[in-house]
Amino acid sequence: MDFGIVQFTSDRGLRAHHLAPLIEEAGFAAYYVPEHSHIPTKREAAHPRTGDASLPDERYTRTLDPWTSLAAAAAVTSTIELSTAVALPVQSDPLTLAKTVATLDHLSDGRISLGVGFGWNLDELADHHVPAGRRRTMLREYLEAMRALWTQEEAEYHGEFVDFGPSWAWPKPSRTIDVNVGAAGTEKNFRWIARSADGWITTPGETDIDDSVALLNRIWADAGRDGAPQIVALDMKPDADRLAHWQEIGVTRVLYGLPDKDVETARAYLERLAGKLGLAR
Repeated sequence: MDFGIVQFTSDRGLRAHHLAPLIEEAGFAAYYVPEHSHIPTKREAAHPRTGDASLPDERYTRTLDPWTSLAAAAAVTSTIELSTAVALPVQSDPLTLAKTVATLDHLSDGRISLGVGFGWNLDELADHHVPAGRRRTMLREYLEAMRALWTQEEAEYHGEFVDFGPSWAWPKPSRTIDVNVGAAGTEKNFRWIARSADGWITTPGETDIDDSVALLNRIWADAGRDGAPQIVALDMKPDADRLAHWQEIGVTRVLYGLPDKDVETARAYLERLAGKLGLAR
């Protein structure tokens, strides 16, 4: 089990090329950023944490583009994994997104992974012409099509939402790009993960995950998947007993947020957190 940092990026917080080196220097394994293209001012979709149309954080309206942020981070780091928690692939063109991710992988020397979501904000998705009832199928097709472009000399894909004939596309990622899904720990979501992804990212505040992990492992095995799924747990404050238990049940990575108003504040927080986690520098 290792540890990473997730930054709720915004135009009022530290820029990725200032924060990412601090994360790497403190001994963390990964840096994650989120994605929202925009937030419609009038919405019917309820936020998972508030239960209504209100937002728990104004940064939802100010989120930076994840791929630009990760590119900036890649340029000033050399070891940390660069990822998303979570990206919304169905809001992009799959051919263009495949190229963007593959280019990031190339420029970072193979340090890219993906955390993806189905999208809770149905109003945001609607502006991208994503049918709410088909967003899971759409995401599956996007991932399958992108993997074809990343791995095949001549790639093609024919689906309901993605359709292209034999094509050339480089660069090819230097390794398999892992895809983890940020979603509630339900049987429906785990069956989707077992079919189409490499693991699960918990939702904020979801700390009692024993039953969910057991369910995911059972569904994973029943689906004929080798090994065990990756499990990325979001945590608020480190607790030694909880972390030891999470490692025992198969959690592979734990993520923490951070204050990011300036370099000094972020550096001090990261140093304190690294000390509590016993990270080697």
